Amino acid sequence: MSQLLEPPAQRVGQVPSDISQQGVGSDPTSVDENREGKSESSQIQGVQLSTTEHQESRVPVIPDEVYDKYTPRRKAVMVALLSYCAFLSAISSTSTLSATPEIAAEFHTTGAIVNVSSALYILLMGLSPMVWGPLGQVFGRRTITLITTAVFLIFSIATALVPEIVSFFVLRLLTAIAGTSLILVGSAVISDIYRPVERGTATGWLLSGMLVGPAFGPFLSGVIVTFVSWRNIFWLQAALAGVALIGVYFILPETIFHRKLDDLQGYSGKEKASHIVHMINPWHVLRLLQYPNVLLTGLASSALLWNMYGLLAPIRYVLNPRYGLDTPLQGGLFYLSPGLGYFIGTFLGGRYADYTVRRYIKKRGVRVPEDRLISAVPFMLVIAVCILVYGWTVEMAVGGIPLTVIIMFVQGIAQLFCFPSLNAYCLDVIPGRGGEVIAANFTLRYLFATISTAVVLPAIEAIGVGWYSTITFFILIAATGGTVLTIRCGQQMREKIDATRNRKAKEADQV
Repeated sequence: MSQLLEPPAQRVGQVPSDISQQGVGSDPTSVDENREGKSESSQIQGVQLSTTEHQESRVPVIPDEVYDKYTPRRKAVMVALLSYCAFLSAISSTSTLSATPEIAAEFHTTGAIVNVSSALYILLMGLSPMVWGPLGQVFGRRTITLITTAVFLIFSIATALVPEIVSFFVLRLLTAIAGTSLILVGSAVISDIYRPVERGTATGWLLSGMLVGPAFGPFLSGVIVTFVSWRNIFWLQAALAGVALIGVYFILPETIFHRKLDDLQGYSGKEKASHIVHMINPWHVLRLLQYPNVLLTGLASSALLWNMYGLLAPIRYVLNPRYGLDTPLQGGLFYLSPGLGYFIGTFLGGRYADYTVRRYIKKRGVRVPEDRLISAVPFMLVIAVCILVYGWTVEMAVGGIPLTVIIMFVQGIAQLFCFPSLNAYCLDVIPGRGGEVIAANFTLRYLFATISTAVVLPAIEAIGVGWYSTITFFILIAATGGTVLTIRCGQQMREKIDATRNRKAKEADQV
């Protein structure tokens, strides 16, 4: 299979002639993927910058020794903190699922209306990275994380005190906007402090919080609403946010090598404000999706989240009646199965992704970003098969609770073999713009998660869990095909887009 995944030139042991040995912000064996014309370099405030004709912004040339600024132990502590912050944001996205009937009863509405708040929460998680990604590049990681953690804490307290459904909706959405940065900044920090060949393992640990959160949230809320008021969910969330705020203040330093804000020293206040507005324009993030390789990996991540939220969102409505379960706690126990899979996958998935990269570097003597995706393909197929088996065994009442739990567990492990590869690829593929690429990826994936959360219950009621899972199966198969195409043709995709952009820019200059 590995031979089928390799690009044609690499399959015969040849390295394409236009691959350079030193990429921007990467190790000596990396590929330079950020060529958009004739390169030149300049010095601004003592920082060497790489510039290209018609390029939107200058990208700092990051010395390799920057990755040795922090000790391995210090890096591990920072990643642990960021994983905790990601867990905090992710758990909030699903924390109301097991409490939906209780919230609906208190506000005299329906469960479907309350579930809309969860869908909108995830929608805002998809839209806000377009802002947080550029803001992190402009103002730095620490500043943005401190502000958004404090805001997340305030809105969590307000949600616990909310008097009616409209305020509940508004505060949930504001919490989503603030919380998303806690997930996004974590990936950016990893690109700041780890070399490309090390990022898979670190990303795996970060993703453990990001993926365990959505699975653990409904279980925790199920326990809470079984014994006390649903409002205690948000008091607990506020307490966890307080711990995160203290941790960020004392543990997380500023890790970005060069803030874009530093390029504006000497400008007037009006000029600086104008440049900042341009720098944080969300369109810069969305434009990255014109690269087919960025779009295809975004769709692969989206398919995985479509599957994940389509599996988690309806558990209480699908599995509780199927297996005759009566309480929120009993339904919440099902969420532990994928959650445990995510946790165990943390120890394996990221390391396997880094191992795959090192193996191909040893094979060819050069690091090609697309090699990282090879490790994800088999496990995307595993997830596709699992959701198909899950859907029809539940539909046909075959296998009982043990089979359902096992399938959900295997899916959880497989997810952690896919996401580290996909996330690390986003950080590697356009050096110097990793934060914006991962923001574009997050935007796409959470839009799919929103649609999945919104349509899963009506779809299951209309066609059954078996046929809905079959649709998800084909979505995952298509995403796997797109990933294989990226592995084989990713470099050519980048070069074609760059050449087109340069040609159009030159034509515009001549006019």
